[in-house]
Amino acid sequence: MPFGYHGCYLRIDASNGTVERLPIAETVLRQFIGGSGLGVRLLLDDGCADLDALHPRAPLIFAFSPLVGSSLTTSAKFAVVSKSPLTDRVNDALASSGFAVAGKNCGCDAIVIVGRAPELSVLIIDDGEVRLESAADVAGMTCQDTGARLRTRLGAPFRIAAIGPAGEKGVRYASISHDGRHAGRGGSGAVMGAKNIKAIAVRGTHRVEWAHPRDMTAISKDLSQRSFGPATAKYRELGTAGNLLTFNRFGALPTRNFQSGEFADAENLSVEQLSATREKTRDSCVACTIGCEHIYTIGGPHLRHGYGGHAGSGGGVRVEYESLFALGSLCGIGDADVVLRAVRRCDELGIDTISTGGTIAFAMECVERGWLDGPWLTFGSGGALLRAIELIGSREGLGDLLAEGSRRAAHAIGHGSIAIAPQVKGLEIPGYEPRALQTMALGFAVGARGADHNRSGAYEVDFSEKVDRRNVTLDAVRHAIDTEDRAALMDSLIVCKFLRGVFEDFHDAAATMLRSVTGWDVTAAELRDIATRIVATKREFNLLAGWTQAEDTLPDRFLTTPLPEDAAAELSRERLAALVAEYHRQRRW
Repeated sequence: MPFGYHGCYLRIDASNGTVERLPIAETVLRQFIGGSGLGVRLLLDDGCADLDALHPRAPLIFAFSPLVGSSLTTSAKFAVVSKSPLTDRVNDALASSGFAVAGKNCGCDAIVIVGRAPELSVLIIDDGEVRLESAADVAGMTCQDTGARLRTRLGAPFRIAAIGPAGEKGVRYASISHDGRHAGRGGSGAVMGAKNIKAIAVRGTHRVEWAHPRDMTAISKDLSQRSFGPATAKYRELGTAGNLLTFNRFGALPTRNFQSGEFADAENLSVEQLSATREKTRDSCVACTIGCEHIYTIGGPHLRHGYGGHAGSGGGVRVEYESLFALGSLCGIGDADVVLRAVRRCDELGIDTISTGGTIAFAMECVERGWLDGPWLTFGSGGALLRAIELIGSREGLGDLLAEGSRRAAHAIGHGSIAIAPQVKGLEIPGYEPRALQTMALGFAVGARGADHNRSGAYEVDFSEKVDRRNVTLDAVRHAIDTEDRAALMDSLIVCKFLRGVFEDFHDAAATMLRSVTGWDVTAAELRDIATRIVATKREFNLLAGWTQAEDTLPDRFLTTPLPEDAAAELSRERLAALVAEYHRQRRW
């Protein structure tokens, strides 16, 4: 067995609490590494692609990587892999926290959960020993309160991953939360809720050994130093929210359900304005030297709302660009306090902010067009946004429809509203206007889990000199593929994508890291092949789940209507189809 691994995974049946420790062949580990790659391989091997995502037999997988537990910066990450209840396609959601280290220290490289517990339960994995306990005392609690209650019950060494009320209610974009971080996209929280598991608590002492610890220490020191450099300065100083004004300036900030690419009140939501009007602190993920997290008070310096410097405490709010866009400009809301309150409430209920904002903005436009009865749900209304979030979390009233996501809601509403539902394969589109960023439009269209800025970094190509972002040609396709492959590799190693700019040659650097950890004589060329294999394996699962190439497209709105402020930002159906066809040709699919 190579260094850096345990060489096995735990398969737990929640129906009866039984557990098997099953081997993972070294060839599989080398071909898929860990994280998303290993998780998708295990998911495919389980033979569940044709099952409903919420079926008891459908697995929920927590996959670690060989780098977890090492001194390499940003390596304390894990992937949650399952079939998505939102898209009915593969889903891999990544997150950072001590849960990754504690989970791997349970003596396994992955945890696979099947079945359904007879009552709402806490799944406890204590140094590899598994038991189920009643979760009656935390039923209906927020993600944060659940974690706090269980740490008091079980002890501080346990790391907790929990769902909120939305996961219990089966909201199709419910998240899994841990230490204030979230495996957010695609509805893994609903899968966990369908298994009647409120939380998973892990603790362990089974540490792996490293092949070349001195080399790894030297590499870690160098990487940490690089992480303090100019390539990550934006994330340290501003966080991802620093993108908001830039995107608005480029006409690429989705506004009012993608009816516009510019938001008049963008300045109100900017990090410059937030920093000037409220207290802020910075935080880092476990084992991270970048420190990109920016946590703000709600209400300004004079209204601290119990702020304690930690987003998980219920006081501060961790602010990211995607949350500001989805609950701000996309819904036409420029009141920063309302948007921050909405972000915090999504975190408490355990729902993905992007899908929440996308679905609510879609419903707002449907109301505006007279297709949906809900006169209170209007663009620009902060009260409407907060009310809709509560209804989604409880699945009450209109919230029961919105909890299904924009695609299912569109099919229920009718009136051809699917044309304006902001989704691809059912996953709501992130904060990148496809008509203004057309390489990213391709990345969204072909994404295995739907519209996704984390599985395709094609927006980087749009902001480079390689393409004309508003008039891309087939030359853009190879660049989009490169970013998708790189993301697949980073998500399997697992290292933070904010490091991508610190490497002169990422694949060469990654091979050096992996050699120091595992002892394999891995090369940069082999890693490129591994990345291609992981992307192809996701497609293989989707094919078995019913995918067809017709799904690789965008909603009609983006293919028939240019941006009103920028007539040059026009993406025709024919151009996108040609890009997708060329993508499939270059992939040899």
